[in-house]
Amino acid sequence: MKKTLSLLILVLTFSVATFAQSGPAFKFKESNNTFDFGSVKEGPDAVHVFEFTNTGDQPILIQTAESSCGCTTPDWPKAPILPGKTGKITVKYNTANRVGPINKSIYIKSNASRVPVELKITGNVVK
Repeated sequence: MKKTLSLLILVLTFSVATFAQSGPAFKFKESNNTFDFGSVKEGPDAVHVFEFTNTGDQPILIQTAESSCGCTTPDWPKAPILPGKTGKITVKYNTANRVGPINKSIYIKSNASRVPVELKITGNVVK
């Protein structure tokens, strides 16, 4: 009985560990998936590259990257990101005629999660 119970616990633990690690998974370098531009001058685009690693065991396929407004433009890899490989999502914020705080979100829709992954940019545009 003890052996059967021990074997059952071992199989269950292995099954849960395997299930929890399967599929594609994002791991971004930025803390909380957020980048702070600080103070930027009005006029030129503020640009940041979010770099990520696929820490899962299947390729990441990004379907879309959508921003919370038209002043923010994301560009993402169209090819699959294989397990263990890195990818980059470039975000441009148009600072022209936008003096004041920056607080924008970019939503990444992919096969890595049912809900979009949210990236954030913050900062302040000054004259």
